[in-house]
Order: sequence, then C-alpha cells, then structure tokens
Amino acid sequence: MSISEAEAVVMDVLWRRHPATAEDVVAALAGRAEWAEPTVKTLLNRLLNKGAIRADKEGRRYLYSPVLARDAWLAEQSTSLVDRLFGGRVAPLVAHFSEQRKLSPADIAELKRLIAELDDDR
Repeated sequence: MSISEAEAVVMDVLWRRHPATAEDVVAALAGRAEWAEPTVKTLLNRLLNKGAIRADKEGRRYLYSPVLARDAWLAEQSTSLVDRLFGGRVAPLVAHFSEQRKLSPADIAELKRLIAELDDDR
C-alpha cells in the first residue's frame, strides 16, 4: 500500500491514539504540521479510500482507526528502501551509515548484539 509522506504523518497520529476524530488529529499535529482541518480531512479521506484506515460514525462525527498495522507498513518501507538504494542488501546500508559517522557507540553495541543473536540461531 502506497502512503504519501503527509498521509504517514496522519497515520502516525492514529497508530499512537485511536479511535480519533479529525479534530483530535488536528490537535495532535499542532506544532508538527500546521494543517487546517480541511487538509487533515482530505488526508483522512485518502487513507480511507486506500483502505489504510476505517471510519466509524458516532453521532455527527467519525472516529478513525488504523487498519494498516504500523509494523507491516514499516516492514514494507524498510524493504523498499534497502531494495532501491542497496540492491536488497543490508550490509551496504550499515556501511553507509558507518562511513557517514551516523552510528553511535550504542548503535554499534546493538548491532553487535543482533549479529550475535543471528549467529546463535544458526
């Protein structure tokens, strides 16, 4: 499922707190995105049309909840990134961050731990 960057911002709000009204989403975005309520409603409608969220009518308003799981979306996005930029290989991605000095000592320790776990599983 293809979700735009703006739609992903709205999804993030709904993943953190749902069900939510359009007004709830606008309030949650205050300071992050200066979108008026009509803009948020447009994004919500796009997400509804894509099947990423659902809307349940409550009185005169709608309550929005995610259908698309955050973990599933993250897996799709990360796989797409690694495929597009690094030929589907993770090692060049890590090497890139290492060369750019974007890995903190904590990152390096966590990577070592993850690799050790992978070795233990084999």
